[in-house]
Amino acid sequence: MNTHQQYCTFQLADLYLGIEVERVQEVLRFQEMTAVPLAAHVVEGLISLRGQIVTAIDLRRRLDLPERESGRDPMNVVIRTPEGAVSLLVDEIGDVVDVDEDRFEGPPPTMPAEVEQLIRGVIKFDDRLMLVLDAERAIQPAV
Repeated sequence: MNTHQQYCTFQLADLYLGIEVERVQEVLRFQEMTAVPLAAHVVEGLISLRGQIVTAIDLRRRLDLPERESGRDPMNVVIRTPEGAVSLLVDEIGDVVDVDEDRFEGPPPTMPAEVEQLIRGVIKFDDRLMLVLDAERAIQPAV
């Protein structure tokens, strides 16, 4: 019997990524941020989410991707962690996809090291490859 997993998907440069939907608290349009002096370079700033202060991590920086085009605001994927909510800044929010767990594979050996350390595995679709983000590792330098 196949078991299913749902993933919240998003785009980051030319990468199609997903994170387990149960980890996601909410997705938001761009939020104004307050800069944090001396924070890790991946921390874009802090956002206020209904009175809760949330750290915003730029996944482009975390994955060593080129900076976002100027004038293009990121979207927020707010995830739950044991330390509280954290926002992952992405380029575009996708859909929630339902995937058979037997389609999950480990990261390919050709993946760059800075990306591989943050990816739990991949899921092949007919037209593209989805990288499954390891949320805990993605936020480590910022928490």
